[in-house]
Amino acid sequence: MQEYISSKQQEMLKLIEMLVNIDSGSTNKAGVDRVGSLLKNVYENIGFKIDVIQQEEYGNHLIIQHEEAVNPEILIIAHMDTVFPEGTAVERPFRIEGDMAYGPGVIDMKSSLVTLLYAIKALLKNNSPHFRNVQILLNSDEEIGSPSSKDLITRVSQGKNYALIMEPARKDGSLVSARRGKGNYTLNVIGKAAHSGIEPEKGRSAIEELAHKVIQLHELNDHENGISVNVGLIEGGSSVNTVSDHATAQMEIRIAETDQASSVEERMEEICSKTDVPGTEIILEGEINRPPMEKNRRNNKLLKKIISVGEELGIEITDTSTGGGSDASFTSAAGVATIDGMGPVGGNAHSEKEYLEVTSLSERTLLLAKVIENLSQ
Repeated sequence: MQEYISSKQQEMLKLIEMLVNIDSGSTNKAGVDRVGSLLKNVYENIGFKIDVIQQEEYGNHLIIQHEEAVNPEILIIAHMDTVFPEGTAVERPFRIEGDMAYGPGVIDMKSSLVTLLYAIKALLKNNSPHFRNVQILLNSDEEIGSPSSKDLITRVSQGKNYALIMEPARKDGSLVSARRGKGNYTLNVIGKAAHSGIEPEKGRSAIEELAHKVIQLHELNDHENGISVNVGLIEGGSSVNTVSDHATAQMEIRIAETDQASSVEERMEEICSKTDVPGTEIILEGEINRPPMEKNRRNNKLLKKIISVGEELGIEITDTSTGGGSDASFTSAAGVATIDGMGPVGGNAHSEKEYLEVTSLSERTLLLAKVIENLSQ
């Protein structure tokens, strides 16, 4: 298998180039569907059947498994969308410089789509029966919180023993064993307008009330325990000489443990239940849209299995936690043993400097194939 994968590296790079040079931002349905169509054809050519989950607003999701698969126990998830606007691929297309490859989405996660495909091909080439034990979900909206696919992820997680998430490995090659959960909230304040020069006393400033709330909400930060509250966007008022009658704040919270969600939300609601500026009104809306992926006993047991496979291949496997979100949160919350970061090594995702370590392609493809074998035995 190692010899086969090594011999296919240039072929893998050509496919990565094709994928990177397709703009597939989360809101670019046509682009995401182009990526999906390309991958659908490749998987069909090697005997896999594809269930296309049609979407109106976002790209279609694909559920993929071999024609002979019966109740596969391993779920592998990768996403086809990127964060980049249309036209980015033309501005800075795929390129290789030395041992690094660059381009929009090259590491997050066009390269992962290819390593996954070739891990499956390697199993087929090696006459390993374990490709039948895999179900693949390629979704189209991970970069914006998986609004149309999170319920699908939860559904396909049922009956699975393991979930391998194809986000890239960290810059040092580490897998991801824990992720913080995330919630998005909107705080609307309604005040009363008045002329700030003629009759300011008749006004009730929504901006002033919002300022009090921003300070109070930020006091909920507890970085030591993995809780962060960030008001990232504010707007309000209509003119500089008018007491503002409206103001809005967009905020995000991050939590390290599932139990923290209710306590943080309760404290937010308590803060917003009373006003500091009499005569103003507060409306708080939002929810936790990604639960945390905790390094629990179930996930840690899977991690140890992967570390053991790495040792057999001469690959030192380390793990880390991150504040960023991924679909690993949904599979872990569904009770499936989950490990993330199973893609190749790279970094600077979501930026112009995003890169793939080309030398990690073969190594991580082989690791994935061998992990599939190990978990299937």
